[in-house]
Amino acid sequence: MDKTFFQFRSAPLADIELPKQVNDLRDLAYNLWWSWNPHARRMFSHIHPTLWAIYRNPVELLINIEPHHWEELIEDEIFMQMYQSVMHDYKKYMSSKDTWFAKNHPNYRGGPFVYFSTEFGLHESLRVYSGGLGVLSGDHCKSASDLGLPFIAIGPLYKNGYFEQEIEPDGRQQHFYPAYDFSRLPILPLLGDNGRQLHVGVELADRAVQVRVWIARIGRINLLLLDTDTTKNNPADRPITGQLYVSGREMRICQEIVLGMGGARVLEALGIQPGCWHMNEGHCAFLGFERLRPLLKAGTSLADGLKDISKNSVFTTHTPVPAGNEQFDVGLVRKYFESYCGQTGADLNDVVATGAENGSYNLTVLAIKLSTYRNGVSKLHGDVSNQMWSHLHIGKSGSKPIHAITNGIHTETWLGFRLADLFDKYLTPAWRENLMDELFWKRGVANIPDADLWTVHDLQKDALIRFARGRIRNQLARHGASPDELRSVEELLDPKALTIGFARRFATYKRADLLFRDFDRLRSILRNPNRPVQMVFAGKAHPADKPGQELIRRIFDVSRNSDLRGKLVFVENYNMRVARMLVQGVDVWLNNPRRPHEASGTSGMKAACNGAPNFSIADGWWCEAADHGKNGWTIGEGKEFDNPEEQDAHDSESLYNLLENEIATRYYKRTAEGLPSEWVKTMKASIATITPRFSTSRMVRDYVEEAYLPAAKRGGASFAAAVAEQTW
Repeated sequence: MDKTFFQFRSAPLADIELPKQVNDLRDLAYNLWWSWNPHARRMFSHIHPTLWAIYRNPVELLINIEPHHWEELIEDEIFMQMYQSVMHDYKKYMSSKDTWFAKNHPNYRGGPFVYFSTEFGLHESLRVYSGGLGVLSGDHCKSASDLGLPFIAIGPLYKNGYFEQEIEPDGRQQHFYPAYDFSRLPILPLLGDNGRQLHVGVELADRAVQVRVWIARIGRINLLLLDTDTTKNNPADRPITGQLYVSGREMRICQEIVLGMGGARVLEALGIQPGCWHMNEGHCAFLGFERLRPLLKAGTSLADGLKDISKNSVFTTHTPVPAGNEQFDVGLVRKYFESYCGQTGADLNDVVATGAENGSYNLTVLAIKLSTYRNGVSKLHGDVSNQMWSHLHIGKSGSKPIHAITNGIHTETWLGFRLADLFDKYLTPAWRENLMDELFWKRGVANIPDADLWTVHDLQKDALIRFARGRIRNQLARHGASPDELRSVEELLDPKALTIGFARRFATYKRADLLFRDFDRLRSILRNPNRPVQMVFAGKAHPADKPGQELIRRIFDVSRNSDLRGKLVFVENYNMRVARMLVQGVDVWLNNPRRPHEASGTSGMKAACNGAPNFSIADGWWCEAADHGKNGWTIGEGKEFDNPEEQDAHDSESLYNLLENEIATRYYKRTAEGLPSEWVKTMKASIATITPRFSTSRMVRDYVEEAYLPAAKRGGASFAAAVAEQTW
C-alpha cells in the first residue's frame, strides 16, 4: 500500500510569507504540538506579544505579521535562540522511533487504531469541542502521539463551533455562534488522488451530501475533520456541520450519519483498513452501517454482519445519565435508512431493532451491539453501566461485559509552565517520560523544597486572579458600568485568601448550587475575618437546558448583588484557556455531583497535578484516588440516600463542616516563616499520588493493551508496511 496515504497530502490555504531563516515556523504552526509545549508558545508570543494575546493561534499570528517585522526578529538573538531550540525539540519529537509503542509492540503489523468522536478539545483556537468529552478526546490524541501509536482520529469540523457565552446584567446566559474562517485555523485541506481537496458522498434519505475533509496534525498523529459547508452541497445541507450539539433532532441525526458513515467512507477512499474501530460515545455509532454495507450486499445476514464487524470494534460510554445517551425518534431512523435498506437488502425493521430501547432508537444500544470490547470511564462507572445495560444480555451470566478504563489527562497540556520548570529542576526533564511511574513521582515530588513549591503556586494563583479580574472588567464594561465600578474590580479576589475553583458544564446533577443550600452558613465561612474563603465559578449550560441556565443566573446574582461580592466571582465564556487558568491557580478544586451520575470527570485531575487538592463527592475517578485528609477530602463519606432532598442535606452539611473545620484550618496554619507546611504536604501528596495514576499516557496504554490490540487480532486485519516506517 502506498505509504503517502499516511503522510496525508495537504496544501496550505493561508498566505504566510516567512524569511528563509525561520521558514520552519509554517510547519510548526500547523502542528498542534505547540499547544502542549510551553517553549513553543513563548516563542510565538515573542514574535508579537499583542497579536498572540489576541489570537493565541500561530496560523492567525503569522498571517498578520508585517514583512518588516521579521527584520527585527531575525536580528534578535534571544528570539533566534528560542526558534532554534524549539525547532530542535519539535523535529526530535517528530522523528523519534524510540516510542512506547515501538518498544513494547515492535511486531505489530496491523492497521491503524481509528478513533471517532463528535468533539475534540485540543486548544481554544480550534473550537470543535464543548467540554469534558471533547477535552478527553483531545488529550487521548495527544498521548497517542506521545506514545507513538498507529492512530487516526475522525470528527466533524463545525463552522460555528459550540456557542460563545455572555452573561447579561441580570445573569441570563446569552449564546453566540461565530462563523470561523477555516483558512486561519491550524488545519489544512486533505488532498485526494486528483490533487484537490478530498470529498466523499454520504447518503441522507433521498439525497447525497458531499463531505470535504480537513486535517489537523497533532504531533505524530492526525485528526481528519469532516465538513459539509461546501458549494457542492445544496444550501439546506451546508449547515449540517454548523453547530456542535445542535438542538434540532433531525439535524442532529444528519450530523451523526455524516460523522459515522462519512468517516468510514473517508477511510475507504484513502485505502485505509483499520486494525481497530474505537467509538468514543454513541454519537458515531452509525459508522457500523457503512461497515456493514459490503457484507449485506454480499448476502451476509444483518445478525452475522454485526457479529463480524464487532470483532474489532471498541465502544466507550461516558455517561450514566439517561439524557446523555443519544436517542432518536424511530420515524427519523426509518426516514434516513429506508434507501440504505433498499441498496443493501436489509430489512428496515431489523435495522430499527439494532437500537430499539423504550420506544426510541438509542445509539448507546447500537454501539454496544456493534462492539466486542466495551468500557466505562471509571471503575464505579463500569459497575453502573453493567447495571444499566444488563437487560441487553451481552455477556455471560454473572459476567461484567462492560469493562472500565479510568480517564486521565494529558499532563503537559494542563500543567502550569512555572510548575513544569520546577519539575524540570527537581524531578529532571525525565518526568515527561515517566508519567506512569508512581515511585518516580513519590520520590521526585518529595525532593521539591516546600518554599519553592509554595512560591510557584502563589505565582500561578496571582496569574489566575489577574486573569479573572480582566475578564470581569470587560464584562462590566459591556454592561455599561461606570469608571469607578471598573476600578473596583481590582478589589475582587484576595491573593492571600483560600481560593476554591468550580468549573464544569452546568447540568443540574452536578449541583453547582449545593454550596448555597444554607446561605448563612456559607456567608459565615467566606466572610470569616481570620480564615477568609473565596470562590471562582465558570461554566456553560446548553442552550436547551433552562434549569442549568437558572443555576448560572442565581450564582451570578449572588456574585454581584450580595454581601459576598468580591468573595465569589463567575468568569464567563468557559473554554480551554479559562480551564487552564483555573486548574493552575486555585487552592482547592470542588466537585459535588449527585453520586453516581459523574461517570469520571477529569477537571480535578488537572487541578491535582498543579498541586490543588480535590474536595469531592465519592464519585467517578475520585473513588480510586481519594486518601481523605492526605491528598484531598471526600464529601459525604460516600453515603447514598434514596431521597434526593435527604442526599443534598447530608452532602451540604458534610461540605460545610469539612471546608470550615479541616480545609480552612489547615490552609491558614503557618510556620514562623509564614509557610503553610501542612498544606504544602497535602499539595505534594496530591501531585505525587494523582499525576502518575491519572494521565492519558496510562489511559491510552490501557486502551492499547486491553482493547486495541486484542480487537485488531480478532479482526485479523493486515497491513503491508512496517509500523516503524510509517507516518500516521
